[in-house]
Amino acid sequence: MKHLAGLGACASSLGLVAGPLVRRPLLRAPLSFVLILCLGVPQAARAGDYDFGPWAAGTSPLEVGRRVAGRFVASPHQNHGRPTPPKVINYAEVCAWYGALVFADLSQDARLKAGLAARFEPLFREEKNLVPRPDHVDYTVFGAVPLELAIQTGEQRYLALGEWMAARQWGEPFGPRPTDESREFYRQGYTWQTRLWIDDMFMITLVQAQAWRATGNRTYIERAAKEMVLYLDRLQQPNGLFPHAPGVPYFWGRGNGWMAAGLALLLRELPADNPARPRILRGYRLMMAGLLQYQAADGMWGQLIDDPAAWPETSCTGMFAFAFITGVKAGWLDAATYGPAAKKAWLRLVTYLDENADLREVCQGTNIHDPAKHGPDGRGYYLARARLVGDMHGQAPVLWCAGALLR
Repeated sequence: MKHLAGLGACASSLGLVAGPLVRRPLLRAPLSFVLILCLGVPQAARAGDYDFGPWAAGTSPLEVGRRVAGRFVASPHQNHGRPTPPKVINYAEVCAWYGALVFADLSQDARLKAGLAARFEPLFREEKNLVPRPDHVDYTVFGAVPLELAIQTGEQRYLALGEWMAARQWGEPFGPRPTDESREFYRQGYTWQTRLWIDDMFMITLVQAQAWRATGNRTYIERAAKEMVLYLDRLQQPNGLFPHAPGVPYFWGRGNGWMAAGLALLLRELPADNPARPRILRGYRLMMAGLLQYQAADGMWGQLIDDPAAWPETSCTGMFAFAFITGVKAGWLDAATYGPAAKKAWLRLVTYLDENADLREVCQGTNIHDPAKHGPDGRGYYLARARLVGDMHGQAPVLWCAGALLR
């Protein structure tokens, strides 16, 4: 057992896992080593070659993470910026909750861990109606939170809930949502919740990767890899970026942020011998190179990535920073190129936090542009989206970045 604990600590320090091992496979070689051997990653790109510090007061990942995580614990359940209580826990809150749990684990903050677990407790009892039904990507991702709690605590009740949700995502279609298209995706071995919106490749990846981490069952991570290849093949453009969905030709910032974060998260967890890994790594690197070209001088990215008139948007900047930080630390990206870009993004991002640790300039939740509903001006639709303060879409990636910098 002592030997296994040492293996877990080593893997965590390399950025291969987001928490302690729970029935993890033992033979998982460090990915940076595998990539150097198999993919010819140059010396300059190896993990550890870029020192993200030192940090000025108020900018360190530990300080920022504690502020934002503390704000999360003290916040009521959110309803996409509306003042009314939510009907179910929404995906943005899930993503922030997951980020806070990972940060608490990496910072070894027992008090924060306890507060985050206590927030979940009513969902087993008086608030169980707030647990989403796993019949849509935005609802099924909820399973990532109990799975992280299972990994950190070893409690079976968390594992049972989270794994049930992850399994339903690839089970037979159920409820009123399935369509002929979704049933066809299911027959081809994809989740019936496939819809080819780029947001999906964080939502699907996160819950399946969490199920893999919690159980050691490779089926979960292999499903996520198969799904990611589908989205890469169908949607990625020569410049590395992604339209919001087929027929929606706009490089929306947060949509691309979900994809960038999903790619980084998947590569962090995907076994080195998975046959889809080289394809996914190639798509990731192409995207990171494309994003680098559009980063503003101050470190930000715009609401529409390739539009010089777009306003600087914080949630996508945080997601891109997370993808850069993860790639630099794991050795997938050239550290001399992407390390400074990631740090510049982080340092600019934290200036958008107000005195309450609420992030400003966060794009509201956004569906794909539909000319029938929103009019023909797709560019105007995206640029006119409301800019929120303290919305979980923005709080989440700040926490992801803080955790990634602590690995």
